[in-house]
Amino acid sequence: MSTTAVTAPAPGALEGVRVLDLTSVVMGPYATQWLGDLGADVVKIEPPEGDVMRLSGPMKSARMGHFFLTTNRNKRSVVIDLKQSAGRELLLDLVKTADVLVYNIRPRAMQRLGLGYEVLSGVNPRLIVVGGIGFGQRGPYADRPAYDDLIQGMSALPALGAAAGGGEPRYAPMVLADRIGGLQMALAVTAALVHRARTGRGQRIDVPMFEGIASIVLGEHLAGRLFEPPQGAAGYARSLSPGRRPYRTRDGYLCTLIYNDRQWRSFLEAIGQARRMDEDARFSSQGARLAHIDAVYAFLGEVIATRTTAEWLEIFEAADLPAAPMYSLDDLIADPHLREVGLLRAGQHPSEGPMTEIANPTEWSDTPPGIRHPAPRLGEHTREVLRELGLDETRIAALVAAGIVRCA
Repeated sequence: MSTTAVTAPAPGALEGVRVLDLTSVVMGPYATQWLGDLGADVVKIEPPEGDVMRLSGPMKSARMGHFFLTTNRNKRSVVIDLKQSAGRELLLDLVKTADVLVYNIRPRAMQRLGLGYEVLSGVNPRLIVVGGIGFGQRGPYADRPAYDDLIQGMSALPALGAAAGGGEPRYAPMVLADRIGGLQMALAVTAALVHRARTGRGQRIDVPMFEGIASIVLGEHLAGRLFEPPQGAAGYARSLSPGRRPYRTRDGYLCTLIYNDRQWRSFLEAIGQARRMDEDARFSSQGARLAHIDAVYAFLGEVIATRTTAEWLEIFEAADLPAAPMYSLDDLIADPHLREVGLLRAGQHPSEGPMTEIANPTEWSDTPPGIRHPAPRLGEHTREVLRELGLDETRIAALVAAGIVRCA
């Protein structure tokens, strides 16, 4: 793991943009972490008990769980009890200073708190308000709760896994829908900032998880149902083939995608079957291979089982064919490429001590993203942000005593 000293990051592309982050769990925090990496000043507004992901172990210190640490860097934590009227007024004072407000509670809950879009834009007409919500507000599911597992299920991901030969339906073994939704939120924020720079106007944006994931799934699997009348069933054949999986070798597994005609000719030449594309119609073209994809993958599986992973990697490299070993999590963490590019590096958290930093994966020539400070302790920056609002120590002490704010 890289231990190169990390210098202070250069100003990011969103330097000077202030984001009020009223999100918790994963979708919203992942979005705002991206904004923070890109240079925005992200002020995370937490309830007195904190973001629930603070409780997701393992952890070294109370309320500093691993999941929170990896989705909340480059943010300042301010604790405000928004259920108290004085807390709501304090937030509205912060809204006057902000460019963006991001939330991921249900819109009706925002209305109950007196923080609907009409109120927020009345305080700051230039404010961009982005809601990471479960379902679009024009449909019958508008008030339903939503979590990653529910959205994966409703977007057919477990069913697709079972249809592809995976046995019983199961969710992807990671919080997938939340993270994709978070990226869609971050994209919406940056586009809205460009629009405001041109027009001077803020706006309201809803980013629904269900529609967001459904659009991705259907973009691949609408297939024959894309047409009217249908030209076949829904479902992309190659992705649904039971043979689309890492291939077992003599001593492990190999990942490969032999796709176009050139690649197939090179592969068949490498294994001494150069004439198969001419003699076996199932292999003759990309369309033919897709029509017989189960047979094609079965053939690959039989051939690849005859040699070791290292032997195949050498053959594929010589033939300029795409291939890679199948990693475990430990293999991924130890990968030399990730170490060389600095995605994983040794870091130091002020309260948690030595820990691994996961860098932002993008590279920029002029305004690179960076890690300016690690994930904050609960209420670590309450006093600092309130001072920026112009509150003196007496007023801050009174707010603390009344339970309206909390300082670490």
